[in-house]
Amino acid sequence: MTQIDFYLLAGSEPQARERLACRLAEKIYKMDLRLYIHTAGPAHSQQLDELLWTFRAGSFVPHELDEAHADGDPQVAVRIGHHKECAAAADVLINLAPQVPLFFSRFPRVAEIVDQDPERRRQGRERYCFYRDRGYPLKTHELPS
Repeated sequence: MTQIDFYLLAGSEPQARERLACRLAEKIYKMDLRLYIHTAGPAHSQQLDELLWTFRAGSFVPHELDEAHADGDPQVAVRIGHHKECAAAADVLINLAPQVPLFFSRFPRVAEIVDQDPERRRQGRERYCFYRDRGYPLKTHELPS
């Protein structure tokens, strides 16, 4: 069964969620696992694509934007997308979209990142209830901003 981890940020600074997603992506990549990052839409995917190159000096996280139902390079460890379906096979899903993606249960692990923005907190609570009500194992990690 899919393990769901909620990462709760103490603040709501711009791009804090995306920077944490980049740090998690780097950690997952170094563990030799495959990752899919699900975003809210095309502009959000592009923003994360650019941030993965610049979030930390000296970091290298090979990644590509996932086009709808495209096979892409199977050697790429990290994919970023925003489509209703995900063709990528991966070990971990980071969800940055406001809703639970329909394909989440195909991943052994899901990371949900929630900051203190009132609307994102409300959406995060809804996702938490969605997973809890369906019996998925949940863990919560409170992080400083």
